[in-house]
Amino acid sequence: MSTKSRLSRLFSPNSVAVVGGGVWCRSVIEQLLKIGFKGKIFPVHPFREEILGIKSFKDLEDIPTIIDATFIGVNRNLTIEVVKQLNSLNAGGAVCFASGFLEAEGDKQGSGELQKSLIEAAGDMPILGPNCYGFINYLDHAALWPDQHGGTSVDKGVAILTQSSNIAINITMQTRGLPISYIMSVGNQASLGFSEIGMYLLSDPRVTALGLHIEGIGNLRAFEELTKKARKLGKPIVALKVGKSVEARKATQSHTASLAGNAQSAKSLFKRLGIAEVDRLEVLIDTLKIFHSHGPLSSKNVRSLSCSGGEASLVSDLALEYGVQFPKLEKENISELRSVLGEMVALSNPLDYHTYIWGDIDAMASTFIAMMRKHNGITIIIVDFPRDDNCDPSAWNCVITAAKKAKKSKDEPLALVSTLSENIPEHVAFDLLKSNIITLNGLDTALAAISASSSNQTLITPKPIFLSNPTGKSILVDEYDAKKSLEKYGLKVPKTEKCLLSDAHLVSDQIGYPVVIKALGSAHKSELGEVFLNLENQKSVKEALRKISKKHVIVEKMIGDAVVELLVGIVHDPAHGMLLTVGAGGVLTEILSDTSSILLPSSKCEVLDCFNQLKISRIAKGYRGVPSVDINQIIDAIMKIQDFVLDNKDKLFEIEINPLIVTTSEVIVADALIRKVT
Repeated sequence: MSTKSRLSRLFSPNSVAVVGGGVWCRSVIEQLLKIGFKGKIFPVHPFREEILGIKSFKDLEDIPTIIDATFIGVNRNLTIEVVKQLNSLNAGGAVCFASGFLEAEGDKQGSGELQKSLIEAAGDMPILGPNCYGFINYLDHAALWPDQHGGTSVDKGVAILTQSSNIAINITMQTRGLPISYIMSVGNQASLGFSEIGMYLLSDPRVTALGLHIEGIGNLRAFEELTKKARKLGKPIVALKVGKSVEARKATQSHTASLAGNAQSAKSLFKRLGIAEVDRLEVLIDTLKIFHSHGPLSSKNVRSLSCSGGEASLVSDLALEYGVQFPKLEKENISELRSVLGEMVALSNPLDYHTYIWGDIDAMASTFIAMMRKHNGITIIIVDFPRDDNCDPSAWNCVITAAKKAKKSKDEPLALVSTLSENIPEHVAFDLLKSNIITLNGLDTALAAISASSSNQTLITPKPIFLSNPTGKSILVDEYDAKKSLEKYGLKVPKTEKCLLSDAHLVSDQIGYPVVIKALGSAHKSELGEVFLNLENQKSVKEALRKISKKHVIVEKMIGDAVVELLVGIVHDPAHGMLLTVGAGGVLTEILSDTSSILLPSSKCEVLDCFNQLKISRIAKGYRGVPSVDINQIIDAIMKIQDFVLDNKDKLFEIEINPLIVTTSEVIVADALIRKVT
């Protein structure tokens, strides 16, 4: 059975049962009536004769027709019994409102077992939740939703999925002019996950884009399939992923039993899969508005118009944070603008077109069109509308009319942007939407949305994410053995010997000076004062040995003439896969914080792009008299480290090479940490 047919009875029902009699179930019926649900509503309560004037049934079996969708508003134990009964009655699906299942595992005994029982009771019948409000289908006038909401019916619009019911409510209350087709709160995803629901929503031709508020992704393979379907249908996805802070990750676990994972891993995952990422709800909303009206933007290039130099300066400064560019005007643009604005206006991008043409709709439209011409990007018109309680907004109608005229003349992405978020009324936004003109609320949010909607888009299906499953306790492999393992993969290591502390001075003589001596058995030897560099003779070796408490050490040849020191690390993130991080290495790693990350497996080109994002890469390419190095050797070394990890996928928790020393002639593993399964 396809996802669409499996879920259509639940999310686009012709009949709805509401089980329970409390205020929440009463509200579900109210919202069904309010939204204009055209199907049958069957309240179910053991004692009540009617609810809100609608006949109530004592038991689900008494309902005279097959039930498409059911809202279950009883406690968690009764919920399982109701789900089992619905499954036996061939119902189309259910929303499970009750909490206290897997998301409460840390607080209540038996929560995990209850969730297993719930899943068994449902069988093949889809259930949304538990611990969720449900869904609103603004296209087909259906709402299994136990609270108020601010949305209205639409013919087409964006779909939004969130694991938080309150976030869902908040989004419906927005007044930014976002047309919402569906909004769903998925709870802890016992049966239906983000990906299966998302694929159903994308299959609806009336859905233009998909917005995700994510706490934990769950099934990565299913998530990959979701993005594959989105690419095939040409429908963009934008995500807001929580869990950057320790506190947020803890809250996520307790809220939906989701594994939040590493924030950088999530960012790398979204980039790989072509998902735009944002960090604020208002940016999520405005990015969706761009996607709805135009789809992904082709670039971060912006042409900006305002009738104030102050606004032009402000947008220029704010754009720096988001990588938004203001390309110079072409000769054709300048010629057209000069013919409209005359000689007194300085022509540039951003453009302050002054106020003397304000109210002249033809002149304003011609100015807008001139800025839109020969432009690979979006054109924005900065305008703040007056408040309508003690001002007359009609004087601003000219900019609306001129924008519509410009859009009709040249069908390129065009947006009206306010400096303050509250200064575009919702009715203006919806009016402009009819002409496919975007409205963006607040300069900072607008620029963030423009940046997001022009990022991470890909038409190429990436390689499947590398999934590993190291389980059990971990042990630290000593550095000597770690290097020997890497050496088998063609990586260069210094001449190295492992020996007793008492023999280190003799081994140093054999290796040849200068040498490095390191204590064995610690993950962070430098911090513990157990690494001694550039020891020139036996005397300095013996002095160093007196400071080491470990029984065993390694002695290795000192590597000189380093041009750059790198960190290369790969860590297992159970939520997102294996994350490769490249960065500035050595003792300054934490201070410089110069890193870039991608998920495995990665091609040479992807690794090279990852490396080129580092500030330190400029040194490797030759900078102010520093000799350049062979970048290909660096990439080859990283690829060999990746090969080692891929071949040992279920045995490794992490590997870190720090530093990977790069000279003008070779790349050498100077230190290696491997943590593997016992």
